[in-house]
Amino acid sequence: MTEPLDAYSRVVSAVARELTPRVAALRVRDRRGEGSGSAVAFTGDGFLLTNAHVVGRAAGGQAAFSGGDTADFTVVGTDPLSDLAVVRADGPTPGPVTLGDADALVVGQLVVAVGNPLGLAGSVTAGVVSALGRSLPTRQATRAGTAVRVIEDVIQTDAALNPGNSGGALADSAGRVVGVATAVAGIGLGLAVPINATTRRIIAALIRDGRVRRAFLGL
Repeated sequence: MTEPLDAYSRVVSAVARELTPRVAALRVRDRRGEGSGSAVAFTGDGFLLTNAHVVGRAAGGQAAFSGGDTADFTVVGTDPLSDLAVVRADGPTPGPVTLGDADALVVGQLVVAVGNPLGLAGSVTAGVVSALGRSLPTRQATRAGTAVRVIEDVIQTDAALNPGNSGGALADSAGRVVGVATAVAGIGLGLAVPINATTRRIIAALIRDGRVRRAFLGL
């Protein structure tokens, strides 16, 4: 006889059922070698959201979904300053996730991460929002070498994240994707780029223009 699930388990398992089919494992290859990560289907016509550092300078790769479907993809646009990228699958994809609003999160709130850590497809972990508004320094290649950039307003969570989770979903208890997993800073310390009005504008620009144009004040 199967024991009934407690309330916490019911929430996590419901979010897992909703999101797991919509999170793909990505494989990319460029001149520096092969890499992997995760991506989230967020439109009904093949657009997937992932991290800029997952795709790097690659032009494309392959996406594999937990249901067994695979599709080649092309990189539509990347924005290293937010560590977001949009790719487009060349074949059928599952229905899109629902994007939420990270600005409505509170510390202590339940969140669920879905991704492909270490190549283990459809892995689900859960935890809480540990902190909001974190800053994440990252190293980025430039024509002059490397430069340190800072990604602002990052979500900190204790939901277990591992290599391969990057680009995967961080969702609230209603299954709305409120963040994109981006880094593991230590044991019990995962970080995600928030989904909010600012990142929605970035995503729209990547789809439209393939890049984000920013104004800088020179002094």
